[in-house]
Amino acid sequence: MSVDEFESLIDLSIRVKKSVKAGLFGLEKEGRIITLLFQKPSTRTRLSLEVAARMLKAHPIYMGAGETQLSRGEPIADTVRVFERMSNCIVARVNSHSDLVAMRRLSRVPVINALSDFEHPLQALADFMTLKERKGSLRGLKLAYVGDGNNVAHSLILGAAKLGVWMSVATPEGYRPSLEVIAAAKVEAEKTGAKIDVLSSPQKAVEDADAVYTDVWVSMGQEAEAKKKLEALRGYQVNAELMKLAKPGAFFMHCLPAHRGEEVSEDVLESPASVVFDQAENRLHTAIAVLYSVL
Repeated sequence: MSVDEFESLIDLSIRVKKSVKAGLFGLEKEGRIITLLFQKPSTRTRLSLEVAARMLKAHPIYMGAGETQLSRGEPIADTVRVFERMSNCIVARVNSHSDLVAMRRLSRVPVINALSDFEHPLQALADFMTLKERKGSLRGLKLAYVGDGNNVAHSLILGAAKLGVWMSVATPEGYRPSLEVIAAAKVEAEKTGAKIDVLSSPQKAVEDADAVYTDVWVSMGQEAEAKKKLEALRGYQVNAELMKLAKPGAFFMHCLPAHRGEEVSEDVLESPASVVFDQAENRLHTAIAVLYSVL
């Protein structure tokens, strides 16, 4: 996605939200079929996409992991070639990013990434919408991310690079973001004036940040690594002491679900600085914008 396309989606999402709040929402994609293939559990992503589809008068069809022949060994290549003949759009939440790549290669209709083990772009879109709503402009803002360099971190880094945001990431050794993502982001940052830092110190990353972001330490599918990851990330909790290092008025962000007492303290999550439920609400408005744009 180009810089202009990304910025246009954010702006469309904001306009959609205003129209919904004013009772003036009028976008339609009546009769379009949206197939949702979800191999992982979902709360916000599934709900936002299904509500968005219905608001657009489209027809979402949800298929969980155990509801298709994928659970009995059918190749993803066969499944997607059936889906694309009966759908106007496919939304996929997959265990392996390689499945998503294969789906995009084989499908003649748009394939939307609703989360993979490598990226979560729909979440990042809602996050940058939330930032823009709060700050008015994104360029030059400092967004600090503290914790595991996971799929959400990857999408935030790539998005920040496109939008001219200073992204400061603090992770322990062994849990850094992908080198591929960092390299791609730095190339983009040279064009937009963004800055990408990858550090070990949460304190240094958060210093003078406009917003501080974290995510769960143990992502879906990583349960076997839980003990090791919790030990490695123990010093990376976002708490009141860490938030004091950010700019006055800085706000706290989290994609949810949150594990209170692990990656974030209860008092920060429930503080006036927390915008986590604004982010969650904005998942709906960004889902509408994305579906409307591709259908």
